[in-house]
Amino acid sequence: MQTKKIGFIDYFLDEWHANKYPEWLAAASQGSMKVAYAYGKKDSDTGLSNAAWCEAHGVELLSSIEEVVRLSDYLIVLSPDHPEQHEELARLPLESGKPTYVDKTFAPDRAAALRLFDLARRHGTPMYSSSALRFAEEYKTAAREGIDAIASIGPGSFDTYSIHQIEPVVSLLGSDAQRVMFIGTPASPALLIEFAGGRQATIRHLSGDAPFQLAVNYGSAGSAVLKPESNFFQLFMQDLVRFFETGQPSVDAAETVAVITIIEYGLKAASAPFQWVELP
Repeated sequence: MQTKKIGFIDYFLDEWHANKYPEWLAAASQGSMKVAYAYGKKDSDTGLSNAAWCEAHGVELLSSIEEVVRLSDYLIVLSPDHPEQHEELARLPLESGKPTYVDKTFAPDRAAALRLFDLARRHGTPMYSSSALRFAEEYKTAAREGIDAIASIGPGSFDTYSIHQIEPVVSLLGSDAQRVMFIGTPASPALLIEFAGGRQATIRHLSGDAPFQLAVNYGSAGSAVLKPESNFFQLFMQDLVRFFETGQPSVDAAETVAVITIIEYGLKAASAPFQWVELP
């Protein structure tokens, strides 16, 4: 069986996701897929150059996105901490018709997210994006019926890490978020999100290595605390391999757009705390 070739397209290659994905993808595909090609727009300011990264990982460095798209069977647009780069980096992949994964955070705002999905649709390109936390077994198997409130906590800054709390919330409550309110402090950002039917979720960022977890309330039926202790990155890799094999994304585009919209308007809400900001 011929090994399928995956191409990386990144802002710079020496970053955590690019460092981990080649080994994880090879394992998840049982060797049927391999990261073979890579392109970086620039070298890392603090780490390995793109050439040194490719040498260390046994990947061929190519000089253009066009070459990566032409030679690869499947495409991954990385730049996980620089979503403002995604439209430029993803344009040719999304015009290619080849299954393409765009790393978190998908887009810097709702308008860009809609443009990316529209581009993929017009060219018949299978595409999705997600936080790996969505695939935690504890979240995937949780009951969805009857949820009236969710309280989420996790680490990191709002702009970079809020997706890891918002994505699981949206996967549980759906894409019909209606308004947001910033209720946090500078040291502990927090957001209240209201969904259709008056359902609510809060996300709060705590200092240090606070573990991700959700408390889910089922009205008068009780509650549950969900701690993602499963290996959600490996579960995500298995989903990514399945997507490449089938061309069928497991994440609804409407949910991805909702996640990006909540992040964008959550950042706006931070400038006017304790006031509702309506979502489009």
